[in-house]
Amino acid sequence: MDMNMEFYKNKKILMTGHTGFKGAWLCQILKYFGAKVYGYALEPLSGGIFDTISVSSDMYSRIGDIRDINKLSTLLSEVNPEIVFHLAAQPLVLDSYERPVYTFDTNIMGTANILECIRHSKSVRSVVIITTDKVYKNNEWVYGYRETDTLGGHDPYAASKACAEIVAESYRQSFLRDIPLSSVRAGNVIGGGDVSVNRIIPDCVRAAMKNEDIIIRNPHSIRPYQHVLEPLFTYLMIAEKQFNNPDMAGSYNVGPDESDCMATGKLADIFCAAWGEGLKWNNVSGENAAHEATFLRLDCSKMRSSFDWKPVWNVHKAIEKTVEWEKSKLNKNALETTNKQIEEYARGFVNENTK
Repeated sequence: MDMNMEFYKNKKILMTGHTGFKGAWLCQILKYFGAKVYGYALEPLSGGIFDTISVSSDMYSRIGDIRDINKLSTLLSEVNPEIVFHLAAQPLVLDSYERPVYTFDTNIMGTANILECIRHSKSVRSVVIITTDKVYKNNEWVYGYRETDTLGGHDPYAASKACAEIVAESYRQSFLRDIPLSSVRAGNVIGGGDVSVNRIIPDCVRAAMKNEDIIIRNPHSIRPYQHVLEPLFTYLMIAEKQFNNPDMAGSYNVGPDESDCMATGKLADIFCAAWGEGLKWNNVSGENAAHEATFLRLDCSKMRSSFDWKPVWNVHKAIEKTVEWEKSKLNKNALETTNKQIEEYARGFVNENTK
């Protein structure tokens, strides 16, 4: 299936979590397509893509907590959105060990709050809930997890996101039968402008900027890595297709090809080579580190068969584009680079998914 780039022109889009890394990129894509974008999220992290390229220009941005259902409800009644993307979350595994109650409250009740507001909306015609590949009970399998596999979670982040999936399914079955709702489970994303702590690529960028060695706590963890534009364009395609055909709604895995599932140490090697300037990394893993799954991979067969979908950029291209963006930030032309990468990816997405 191809993606209709004209579909989003003048559409009213509400996005939660628009100040975050993925949310900021998604805002910029939607503005590129001519959508009317309304965002609801916490204050952005300093130095990230949201502030760097002034994402809040040419859109409506309201600062608020996803746990505040009254404020959220007021916004929906004011905006009357046609499509909702829910990205607001506490997204970090290690932070979830530090703040488990906050993580559960934000990721579970935050999802319930937005769905409850949608339940009472008369304008919404398509909903996409963003979760994670970590929603699956991890058995350290050598093959990918499918949408029908058991949900679970060892750490509070994974558990909270698995619960968010259950909440979404409950609302789908109980209240939103006339509003197509999909949940999309994506793997680790990389790209320019991510300043989160305890994430491999932002850690690499910070080290490179300081001319220091990169510190890696678990170089043997295998993860599916993809550029941030990969899942974002897929969210947009799903939202469009189910808007016009509600039978397309469901739960979908979105991940890279198997060759782009790799150990963190290998990813760091690729980044060091792309950045140059003698950058290298050190292993500081310890016996008492917080638990993180060592092997995780998604089976994206459902996404491929339902939408004739395939990834566009491999992990080498993803890192190349990340380095390009970060160096453009140093040269004060990050906005130009952002829009150029969106345009380049959009052409590739349409070409790859219409063959």
